[in-house]
Amino acid sequence: MARIRNRRKPVSEMNVVPYIDVMLVLLVIFMVTAPMLNQGVKVDLPQVSSEVLPQDNDAQVLTISIKADKTYYWNMGTEVDVDTVQDQALTLEEMTRAVTAIISQSRATGKQVQVFVRGDKTIDYGTIMAAMGGLQQADVGNVGLITEAP
Repeated sequence: MARIRNRRKPVSEMNVVPYIDVMLVLLVIFMVTAPMLNQGVKVDLPQVSSEVLPQDNDAQVLTISIKADKTYYWNMGTEVDVDTVQDQALTLEEMTRAVTAIISQSRATGKQVQVFVRGDKTIDYGTIMAAMGGLQQADVGNVGLITEAP
């Protein structure tokens, strides 16, 4: 009588169990280390009455620069321009009135305005926040802060 042999076929399936184990270990490592990455420094922030401003990207850009002597310069254009000076103001109130006029004129023509603030590095944080509060009084809905690359 002939013997019937059971031959085993090679397994052509990939065993993914070790990969799942490695992924679970990595997940645990990231879950443990992520809370440790949040570090901070206690800072006394200035008090300014303001609310969160929504983000919006529009064609007209108003770039406001604040110099070290706390004078305000601005330029209106289609892109951020920190080199051209269109007008200037000596006080925050003058800047607020001028920006209010610019915003009113733009809204009358149906255009939205994106405002960017660029401050000298020697100006204190309170001056920048006061300028942003003045912009909010001028009914500016979009404010961005400009920094220079190191």
